[in-house]
Amino acid sequence: MVSFKLPTMESTRISFVKLMMKLTPFSTSPWTRSSVLGGNPVTWSGTQGAHADRYSSKLPWKETFSFRYDANHSNPLSFVDYFKSVVGQEFEHTGRVYQRYCEAMKELSLVIMELLAISLGVDRMHYREFFNDQRSIMRCNLYPPCISSGLTLGTGPHCDPTSLTILHQDQVGGLEVFADNKWQAVRPRHDAFVINLGDTFMALSNGKYKSCLHRALVNEDKERRSLVFFVSPKEDKIVRPPQDMFARKEPRKYPDFTWSDLLEFTQNHYRADVATLENFTPWLLSSKPSNF
Repeated sequence: MVSFKLPTMESTRISFVKLMMKLTPFSTSPWTRSSVLGGNPVTWSGTQGAHADRYSSKLPWKETFSFRYDANHSNPLSFVDYFKSVVGQEFEHTGRVYQRYCEAMKELSLVIMELLAISLGVDRMHYREFFNDQRSIMRCNLYPPCISSGLTLGTGPHCDPTSLTILHQDQVGGLEVFADNKWQAVRPRHDAFVINLGDTFMALSNGKYKSCLHRALVNEDKERRSLVFFVSPKEDKIVRPPQDMFARKEPRKYPDFTWSDLLEFTQNHYRADVATLENFTPWLLSSKPSNF
């Protein structure tokens, strides 16, 4: 996980304070509005209680509002129509703002994909082209204050099953990563994004890059907000490392799969953690043909 500062992006960068403090759809009345929006765990859309049903202790203390970004259908009206029809007529402008935000995050993600390819010594355009028609997920997180913060977590320890996560957090803090055998806080920076890799890119790099184990704490006194853009390929794209890696006679660590396969596994069969791919492989091989 790294911080990614963008000093040249100021002209196109949206005011995150405005987004998080004024435009988040559940910002003024989270509990009543969430009951109207509902949530769909299959499509990752609507509001949800952070998969609280998956935890036996320290239940997640947050609400989320998520929706899809389809790079092949980037008509601003699609976002506007979604917000007007699902959230309310008064959120038409919000839809336009999030459309611009997602477009900027897509472009940022493609630049990062080029850098990752260079670092791996493969064709620098390989991952960029793979994710150019991405179907990603935009999420707004709200962590209410909790006077018994030691009894809960904003989000429990997990690794993202997606490919790349681009996070902007407010100044309250609470994000932690597990590194050097201990939990370490990620200091908020208003001028930077936090970037971490997920399981899908771990497979795309044949295990060269590892997905990041992280969690979010809650604050006793202050509400915390964050914006998260989860980069994912189209559901039917085959996830496999580039041929450049096979030329080096490296053994395959994971079988071919699609993003929809991994999404089904993590949504219906397994809560994502550091061993997601390790447990996903036998499930996939037992349920679907493979070229492994």
